[in-house]
Amino acid sequence: MKIGITCYPTYGGSGIVATELGLELALRGHEIHFISYAHPIRLPVESEHIHFHEVEVANYPLFAYPPYCLALAGRMAEVAERYGLDLLHVHYALPHAVSALLARQMLAPRLRLPFVTTLHGTDITLVGQEPSYYAITKYSIEASDGITTVSQYLNDRTREVFGVEKPMRTIHNFVNCELYHPRRGAEAGLTGPGNAGRRPRLLHISNFRPVKRPTDCIRVLKSVVERVDAELWMVGDGPERGPCERLARELGVSGRVEFCGKQDHIERLLPRADVLLLPSEHEAFGLAALEAMACGVPPVATRVGGVAELMEHGVDGYLEAVGDTEAQAGRVVELLSDPALYGRVSKAARLAAETRFDSRRIIPQYEQYYREVLGNFSAPDGV
Repeated sequence: MKIGITCYPTYGGSGIVATELGLELALRGHEIHFISYAHPIRLPVESEHIHFHEVEVANYPLFAYPPYCLALAGRMAEVAERYGLDLLHVHYALPHAVSALLARQMLAPRLRLPFVTTLHGTDITLVGQEPSYYAITKYSIEASDGITTVSQYLNDRTREVFGVEKPMRTIHNFVNCELYHPRRGAEAGLTGPGNAGRRPRLLHISNFRPVKRPTDCIRVLKSVVERVDAELWMVGDGPERGPCERLARELGVSGRVEFCGKQDHIERLLPRADVLLLPSEHEAFGLAALEAMACGVPPVATRVGGVAELMEHGVDGYLEAVGDTEAQAGRVVELLSDPALYGRVSKAARLAAETRFDSRRIIPQYEQYYREVLGNFSAPDGV
């Protein structure tokens, strides 16, 4: 198939999933065309069967704000017609589904161009519930030729918030277990966390937005180091980084916190960690936790959204209440203090990633869904 993919080309989960999906589809022989305002962060510069088409937005004095949605729609239509795309797959309802709808309408007289919209979370739980965006979000979802959600929680939440009656397919996020894997050989040591002649290492990965509650990671570390010698790597950047740095100084743990900034190769960092912290207030799925699990790194997360679909509490990770940093720290201490427990949870986490969420299991679900959408699509006259 020839597939156009549009996403936010940033470090957010939706852009990462969309990029990884495109790469996996390309490996399976499909022709993938990324259409966005910038090169996606995780997309290699040169990849077989992968093409990138930049959306250029002109700044005219007439426009107070650059009309990206319109420029994107025009670029989608141009790429689809030039390369004979079979369908578009857009990630995030606004503005991508709206742009895909316009592109489909523009091409209707001469080219059939169905589009699939994947909902990732904040497009429903935050953006879509803004009064000025609610109606257009609902319309763009219902006008999609196919709709997928990254968790059953998000599927149910979308129906609840928007009253969508159209069928939506839940296709969970995925991880390439060949790329994401535990430490191997001498690096892995013999006895579990901190075995390579260093402190046990906690890791947090996010875009440092308030909803991710990164300051809770600093509080967890403070509680942990009262019982176990440990350190924390904070990977990513965003508005909460400054508050995290200040809190680390206030709590006297700044010497144990490394702010690593944005990183392109998470698969290289995760195997060097011992526990992942995911203290989010909302998570539609929890991609960082899944990637950690694939690396045999147990996640200590919050019991929110779709995270419970990813892990089983006490088996391959831990789920605690939002804001309960003492309980989260307690789970970290349990893992770091008991090599046998750590080994069991680590192996179970890896097994869950391999058996339930490996890309080789999930990507065929997308391929089948594309075939269903293409088989069911019939554009109304003029649309």
